[in-house]
Formats: sequence, C-alpha cells, structure tokens
Amino acid sequence: MSSNEQPSAPTNFIRNRIIRELDAGQYERIVTRFPPEPNGYLHIGHAKSIVLNFALPEEFGGYTNLRFDDTNPEKEEQRYIDAIKEDVCWLGYEWKNECYASDYFETLYNYALHLLDNGLAYVDEQDADAIREQRGTLTEPGTNSPHRDRSVSENRLLFERMRNGQLPDGACVLRAKIDMTASNINLRDPVIYRIRHQEHPRTGNDWCIYPSYDFAHGQSDAIEHITHSLCTLEFEDHRPLYDWLVEHLPVPSRPHQIEFARLNIDFTVLSKRRLTRLVDEGHVSGWDDPRLPTLAGLRRRGFTPESIRNFCTEIGVTKSESIIPFGVLERNLRDDLNVRAPRRMAVLKPLKLVLTNFPEGETEWLEAANHPQNPDMGTRNVPMTREIFIEQDDFLEEAPKKFFRLKPGGEVRLRNAFIIRCDEVVKDEAGNLVELHCTVDHETRSGQPGADRKVKGTIHWVSAEHAVKAEVRLYDRLFKVPHPGGDKERDFVEHLNEQSLEVLHDARIEPGTEQSQVGDFFQFERLGYFVPDPDGTSDAPVLNRAVTLRDTWAKLEKQLRQG
Repeated sequence: MSSNEQPSAPTNFIRNRIIRELDAGQYERIVTRFPPEPNGYLHIGHAKSIVLNFALPEEFGGYTNLRFDDTNPEKEEQRYIDAIKEDVCWLGYEWKNECYASDYFETLYNYALHLLDNGLAYVDEQDADAIREQRGTLTEPGTNSPHRDRSVSENRLLFERMRNGQLPDGACVLRAKIDMTASNINLRDPVIYRIRHQEHPRTGNDWCIYPSYDFAHGQSDAIEHITHSLCTLEFEDHRPLYDWLVEHLPVPSRPHQIEFARLNIDFTVLSKRRLTRLVDEGHVSGWDDPRLPTLAGLRRRGFTPESIRNFCTEIGVTKSESIIPFGVLERNLRDDLNVRAPRRMAVLKPLKLVLTNFPEGETEWLEAANHPQNPDMGTRNVPMTREIFIEQDDFLEEAPKKFFRLKPGGEVRLRNAFIIRCDEVVKDEAGNLVELHCTVDHETRSGQPGADRKVKGTIHWVSAEHAVKAEVRLYDRLFKVPHPGGDKERDFVEHLNEQSLEVLHDARIEPGTEQSQVGDFFQFERLGYFVPDPDGTSDAPVLNRAVTLRDTWAKLEKQLRQG
C-alpha cells in the first residue's frame, strides 16, 4: 500500500490515479476546484461533484477552490452565488480561495489577443445560423467561414472594436482557428467570444464582450494552478479543445481533465433547465421546495449533510452511466437519523379516545425514553389524560382477522403506557364516527403485576389536553414514473405526481416538540422522521416528513421497471 493511501478512504479510478501520480513525484500537492455556474441552485448531482472535489485534496494534503464560472450575465444572479456558498458550507466543506471567471476577464482578453496575433483566431461576421450550418455533422466535415483568412491586423482591429462597444450584439464573434474537418465537432473553429451589452453582476458595465464557457473554463483552471479538473462525462468531447487552448496560450500551468459519470436518480430530474422550468411555471413553490432534488430543497425536507455525503460515497465514482433509485438516497437518511433522532409521538389524523376509568381532570406523567437503543439520550415525561388522540388508521370497526390494532372489543397497548380495551364506538346522527370509549387495564402499567401481559398491537397516542396542533406536510416522489420525459415526444411535466404533497392541518404533536428549531430532527414513532419547516412558529408549528420509516416505494418501483 502506498504511503499516501488511506485504508478507510473509498477507492475509485480517480483516486487511484492520484496515488500513482503522487508516488511518482508528478505533483507536490493536489489542487481541485468546484466550478458552478451561478444561474440556478445546486442539486444532488452537484453534491457528488462537491464531495469528490473536496474530499480528494483533503485526503492528500491539497486544497479546493470554489470558482464561479460567471461568463453569462444574462442568467447569473447574486442570489445564486449566495445559495451555492451556503450549500457547500452546509455539506461540511471549506474552500481555500473564492474565485470567479470574471476575475480573469482581462487575462482572458489578452489570451484572445495572443491567439489573434499568432493567426489562431479570427473575427467572424456571420450570424449564428450560418455558423451552425457550416459546422457540419458527425459524418460530414464543416466548411470554412468566408472570414477565416482575414489578416491579423484586420482581426485585431475588429476584436478591439468589439471590446470597445462599437459593435452591436450579434454583429460578429471571435472564433478559434483550429480545423473545420476535425472529427470532433468541438474543434471546428469554436466561438470563444461574443458581444453582449449586458451588465454583469460583478463587473458591471466594464465589459460588453464575454468569453465562452469553453474558453474561460480551462484557462481559469490553468490560472489557478489546478492540477486535476474533475468533471462529468459530457465534457469528455470538450477535452481536446481545452488541451488545444492550453498548448497555444501562455498559461502558467497545465491542468489535467478527468471525466466521471454524472449522477442520475429515478423519479426526479437533474437538469438545471428542467428544474428552472418547474420553478418558473409554479409547479413547485420555489428552488427550496422539499420535493425538488436541489440541496436547498433536500435540506428543507430534512436531509442531513451526513446522509448526502454517505450517499455520494456509497454510489462511488465510475465511468459508467447508471440510474440510482431514489430509495438509496432515502435509506442513507434513515440510517443516519435512526441512530441520532430523538423519539417523539404525534398523531397525524386524530381520532378521539376516552379512557372511561381514568380519573377525570387528572394528568399522569409517564417516563419515556428519548431513544430506545441509546440510554445516553435520556428520558422525557409524556402527559397521559382521560382523553387522548390516536391515529384514525389504528381503528377499524369491521376489522379483518389479522388486524392487530384497535377494534371493538379488542385490546392494544398504548406506547409507554398500558393496555386498553375498546368498549364502545360513538357516532353522530349521520353515522359518522365521533370517538371511542375504552377502559384501562391498570395492572398492565410499568411496575404492576400485569406489566408483562402481551397483546399483539402497540399504538402511539397524544394527550388531547396537552398535545399541540400542527400543520404536517407529507412529501412523496415528484413524478409518477421513473424516467420523466424520457420519451422525447412527451413533455416531462405530464408525469408530475399530483399526490406528491399532502398537507394535514389538524395533526397533534407531543408537547415540547413545537419548540424545535429549523435544523432539528426527530422520529415520530411509527410514522417517520420529521423536521420543523421555516414556515412554522412555536405558536403555529409546521413540520415536514423527511422520510418514512420504511421504503414504501421499493415494490412499486420494481413493478414499474419490469412493466
């Protein structure tokens, strides 16, 4: 084993390559970057890249830059920059330098002049349609622009006029002069500068020409002395262009690009364009809607940074494209919260139950463990009163044989309390169920002779007097099908799941839970893991279900894939 290798670190082909390069003395330290475009919110796919780009340098004594590739002022906003920084910090990472492609606009402009002076670029006055038509296809070569052979002096004069704002948008572009017959279309004289009279969020109106992403990206890496440019597979065909530019420009270093498979998850979309449409068209409440796979949405729903980091580690880094079940992400959250979340009781759809032999007006405080497997988390006191609420689903008047919850004449144990028997079903004149009358078997209390008496069902409950009314939001898959929009003939929004959000306005939660803050989490026994939502207050709490206790979708997902 290499002296650089850590046995506990997850291995992958990128990590193995870095180990070999360090052992060979090729690098003194590893420097990576996470380079988002500030034109939207980060999603779970970005989390995979964040974990990879930050964890590797951290393991080998290097560092990571956070660089915003802000080359398109029409779509970029400060709020996206702020959200991205918040997301990276929330995931638990720190960057060494906060950089922007706009920091290098002057340098990139001089690089463009260098290409012009060496006959490796030219100004093209054709419109976008003409350039696209001349580009050729995958099977046919492109054709040269009529402006490709302009003189160096003429090209430089035109480019300087572009820079000085003397030409309108679309009047011309700057193209690299490479090879219009290249098998890789990205090398067929790509556009590297466009005129855009648009105010930039950081540079204001200092510039009216902006570099293309392909031109700015690789050179920014070189300027920052990035050793390993880690990116997803869709950029593999762009690598020859990045290499060509690095070879023909006076850049201070040579980054090496390595591609890996992007993350794909079923029952959702990870296209920024599609996510933007969902937000803009009002299909969701915003970028932090808990049904979205954005990190802001996942955080609001109740996902922890630990669960997302563990998920990214579990799925690994490969060259092979695959689709990960959404349930794998949820399982990582369950695994994390199961050992950390304190237990509480809540009733989402209340049914009143009167304990007829419990003293009226009296409150008995019962001791309950905050976590059944972790005594260090201590205990709490839960109020028991004559009137309590149970879940509507925990009672059936005409119950099947194997229904082990409450039914007329049947017995169940109340969680942390005693056994009760249902004696009477009370209905109104219309025949609607109003409440149940039950009796307590006091001998089955803890410490009493009958405490060990067994019944097949145990249900949760809350005191009708002490429980706090709350709004509870139950979230489900945003789409009804595993691959929304996979059929190009159909619009992906047609696959939206109308039942992806259920809002319960009359839920009752154990007293004290309403004091929880955003960022807290707990398990409502038998119901799932829940977190406070920013919409709530202590007087009017709002809670989100982060995930159920079991993967209720696993069987359905299997059927959908097979059918």
